[in-house]
Amino acid sequence: MIRFMQTSSWFKKYFLAGILGVICLSMAWYVLPGGAGTSVFGANTPPKGVVATVAGEDVTTLEVRKQAQQMVQQQFPRGGAQANMLMPFFAQRAADNLINEKVILSEANRMGLRVTDNEVREELEHGPYAATFFPGGKFIGQQEYEGLLRGHDLTIPQFEHLVANGILERKLEKLIASSAAITDTEVRQQFEKENTKVKFDYAVMKKDDVLKTLHPADAELKAFYDRNKQTYVNSIPEKRQLKYVVLDNTKMLAQTQVTQQNLASYYDQHRDEYRVPEQVNVRHILFKTPPPGPDGKVDPKALDAPRAKAEDVLKQVKAGGNFADLAKKYSEDTSAKEGGALGWIGRGKTVPEFEKAAFSLPKGGTSDLVQSSFGFHIIHVDDKQEAHVKTLDEVKSQIEPLIKQQKAGEAAQRAADQLLADAKTTSLEKAASAKGLQVISTDFVTSKDILPGIGSDPQFMTAAFGQAANAAVDEAQLHQGWAIYQVTAIKPPATPSFEEIRSRVEQEFKNERSGQLLTQKTQELSDRARASHDLKKAAKELGATYKTSDLVLPDGQVPDIGSMTGPAAVAFTLKPSDISGPISSGDNGAVLRVTERQAPTDQDFLAKKDQIRETLMQKKQNEVFGLYLETLRQSLEKSGKIKINQAELQTLTKSRTEESE
Repeated sequence: MIRFMQTSSWFKKYFLAGILGVICLSMAWYVLPGGAGTSVFGANTPPKGVVATVAGEDVTTLEVRKQAQQMVQQQFPRGGAQANMLMPFFAQRAADNLINEKVILSEANRMGLRVTDNEVREELEHGPYAATFFPGGKFIGQQEYEGLLRGHDLTIPQFEHLVANGILERKLEKLIASSAAITDTEVRQQFEKENTKVKFDYAVMKKDDVLKTLHPADAELKAFYDRNKQTYVNSIPEKRQLKYVVLDNTKMLAQTQVTQQNLASYYDQHRDEYRVPEQVNVRHILFKTPPPGPDGKVDPKALDAPRAKAEDVLKQVKAGGNFADLAKKYSEDTSAKEGGALGWIGRGKTVPEFEKAAFSLPKGGTSDLVQSSFGFHIIHVDDKQEAHVKTLDEVKSQIEPLIKQQKAGEAAQRAADQLLADAKTTSLEKAASAKGLQVISTDFVTSKDILPGIGSDPQFMTAAFGQAANAAVDEAQLHQGWAIYQVTAIKPPATPSFEEIRSRVEQEFKNERSGQLLTQKTQELSDRARASHDLKKAAKELGATYKTSDLVLPDGQVPDIGSMTGPAAVAFTLKPSDISGPISSGDNGAVLRVTERQAPTDQDFLAKKDQIRETLMQKKQNEVFGLYLETLRQSLEKSGKIKINQAELQTLTKSRTEESE
């Protein structure tokens, strides 16, 4: 089954991963999100169509563009103006990712790291691809395997080569990251940082209260307008008059018919989407056992009581007792109120002991006691479902609307293309009239306005506001169909006079001035409190609200203060009775006086130290590998083994605005 080839196709890797629901993002994505090193350009610049070469391996413009498009689609499934605007950013990210992947693979091969056929098979059988190629632990068969990949323009050798590359990347990362180490001191310090609690008194001054005291005169506002006039230049946006005809997919949808052949063809192409894994519908009764002690073991004597209780209930079940009623009465799990029902579960969704027992029982069967890390379980299987592919009849109701939508969309596009051609030959009005369609004409609108017959559609507005006045009729796709449109007049952006935007100027003046006054008053509050060593007295003198917090952790929230991860985090650096400097918290200003500092216990440390060590280790490993990769890439650039085609890269990362200029 396992075969390899020597060529690579990174786009296909990501394309298949997206379709099969398998995440195969490279280490470079999270280790070096912004890229590494500075590009080196020399006489041996890669040819047109190639963004970079890494140790002789090309990163093509097509690969970068396609991976960038996939990234955009993942972030913005519906597309739109924001997606188009961010395409240059994603193109840069995609280029960096693909270069880093080549760097990793090149270094792994140089170091003699290899991937065997058995490792690839193990990845396919037990890794993220298992549900697709080994449902229920059984291989789908060579013919179906080959057909599934062929449907995504991949051969078996190509796909398995990509899988092997992924394994190779992880091997190098593991090798390099293994040098990372976390000391006991680091673990303890992080534990103290995360689990120390503080309680404090605090005085709050609110921006809203300051705003109420401001009554600026016209002279002040005019001076503010003149001082900030540059910010108002062209602040009256461009406006356009439009005329357009809307072709709504909804009408096409009503006229569209789906044949049995359409259904069968779609089903054959998407058969893997209707694969159902082996599942069991279970309920259980849980008797919890004590957690492990500091040595990682559970006291055997502590198991006696829950085991005896579980055995007693098991006897009641086997004597014919109603399982659901007994679960409601005795189970210590949250599912007790549902009669112990957990619903359908697949393999890999629960602890091994529970899974083994549940999948070994017949429909209607009840287990003996099953011990897991949660406690003792009595498991009952309400129903079972073997792994299978749903028939066409079973999924027809799901498929038919999809095909209908697709056919209607295609019909709408054909109609739009024809209407556009007719409008260019005659006029939009005559072409629309011949087909019984209405031409909608607007007054002057901005790019943010809602249009009759269209609504809010950024994609259409981007197109319409990119066309010259009285240019040829054009078409644009809408979220519900197509529009054939023309721009009939344009009002360019304008700068408003003071009188036209007086209310806006007043609001902006007040916002700026109130922020300044709030900062001054909060500083004064802190100075007075520190001078008198009395925060409550200072708060009363300045009209601040005085409050007391609960004991709070570093990730906690406090009313009028907000998150303790922000400026208020200074509280965790103060000793009891210390008074803080001024703290800005959004529209509030505050001053704190710590009243209590509560350190976590050694028992808490024993319970959490392993988790903290694991988190710190993962972070340190990422940092170690990230630094290694950055250094390696810089070294390859300096030695000329990485060459960047700046012209190709600039074309990919150039915004539409720059292109239009």
